[in-house]
Amino acid sequence: MLSTLLLVPLLGAVIIGFLPVGMTSKLSRGVALVVASIAFLWTVVLSTQFNPGEVSQQFTEFLPWIDALGLNYHLAIDGLSLPLLLLNGLLTCIAIYSSDENLQRPRFYYSLLLLLNAGVTGAFMAQDLLLFFLFYEIELIPLYFLIAIWGGERRGYAATKFLIYTAVSGVIILASFLGVVWLSGASSFALDAVNTKSLSLETQLLLLLGILIGFGIKIPLVPLHTWLPDAHVEASTPISVLLAGVLLKLGTYGLLRFGMNLFPEAWNYVGPVLAIWAVVSVLYGASCAIAQKDMKKMVAYSSIGHMGFVLLAAAAATPLSVLGSVMQMISHGLISALLFLLVGIVYKKAGSRDLDVLQGLLNPERGMPVIGSLMVLGVMASAGIPGMVGFIAEFIVFRGSFAVYPVQTLISMIGTGLTAVYFLILMNRAFFGRLSAQVINLPRVSWADRTPAIILAVLIVIFGVQPNWLVHWTEPTMTTMVNTPNPVATVSLVKPKSKKS
Repeated sequence: MLSTLLLVPLLGAVIIGFLPVGMTSKLSRGVALVVASIAFLWTVVLSTQFNPGEVSQQFTEFLPWIDALGLNYHLAIDGLSLPLLLLNGLLTCIAIYSSDENLQRPRFYYSLLLLLNAGVTGAFMAQDLLLFFLFYEIELIPLYFLIAIWGGERRGYAATKFLIYTAVSGVIILASFLGVVWLSGASSFALDAVNTKSLSLETQLLLLLGILIGFGIKIPLVPLHTWLPDAHVEASTPISVLLAGVLLKLGTYGLLRFGMNLFPEAWNYVGPVLAIWAVVSVLYGASCAIAQKDMKKMVAYSSIGHMGFVLLAAAAATPLSVLGSVMQMISHGLISALLFLLVGIVYKKAGSRDLDVLQGLLNPERGMPVIGSLMVLGVMASAGIPGMVGFIAEFIVFRGSFAVYPVQTLISMIGTGLTAVYFLILMNRAFFGRLSAQVINLPRVSWADRTPAIILAVLIVIFGVQPNWLVHWTEPTMTTMVNTPNPVATVSLVKPKSKKS
């Protein structure tokens, strides 16, 4: 059942690649959208058969592959990977739908999008360290070409920078994985066969350091973040949606799955350092966002700050905080995708993202009232306004982390206030006031352009009002994953949780 999620997009990429040269871009886009929709619907089917109360891996597939390397084809999903798979499938469909119908080299473009979907899906399902690394590296290739070919004026520089940073990330992660297997004496790279408890604390810390740096580049965390703003600014809107909504989650997923889960003793030891690192990322990302005049760059820097919340929750390593970290990943994926979509529509219609040029876009007669209203909802969700998924995710993060790191949590909460500041600047300059002369005659935004943003906005509100629809998948898995919770945080387990918790 899980292999279908890989084979469908791979087969679709091959079909699109062999379409006749004279076929239109619209046909390639239609085929890609059908293929991505089938893969997403199959993920939804899996979610209906998923047993939330079962904390072990489900739908397991295992086939021996390369015995000499100890590499096996081993796939499975649990409460951590399932929500991310759904997010990946949804945003891939939205990215394909939002792509330009008349872009150049459409067969190559849509084949790369489907290959990217397959690579990310495989990484979330892999239960073998080396298999995860292979999928982790596969997604690097299509994303590089998607930025380098269909990006902005400085696309070559941004794509090369992304390639170098991600390649270094992969090398460090591979070295750490090799060290884990060889030093622990495991007979294969199977995740369930690795026993790190036999390693000394010094060895665990050394291996964990490689995992932190490798996945810290991908998240990204300060000061490993410099590739992200350039990649976002130069990438097209659909690629920015996938980059912020899904690709960054590979880093936070890796920290939880291969950092906290494999090295619980070392993780608790470095927890205070990770919490401080999270504070730095939150405040630095928010401060840089305030200074930006490019709307897209502002949203890009906001991602750095919001990913810091995930690290804070993971550092606390309490059942409630790690649940919040997963909620924050899903929340950020939906909200950042919405914001990048809206910024892309503004740039497409107004021809600029500069806050010194744009003004009055909320004008009901000549502006973009629907887009402006959706932007208000998006920035409110990002700032943690109650009733939206951003609020409940951040609340769980802060509630779960406060018992362990109260000072760091309180300082990180300042980042939520700063989020309101820089997005208020964006709204005030670009959407309120009189319509500026430079954009006085804006073309109308069609409902086809609005539809993806409306879908994301509806999901943001639904999961904000009823977060249990996400939590019930994840809570048992994350509670079990916290092998050695901090004694201070065990108070959250004193009172038994009801089925509706």
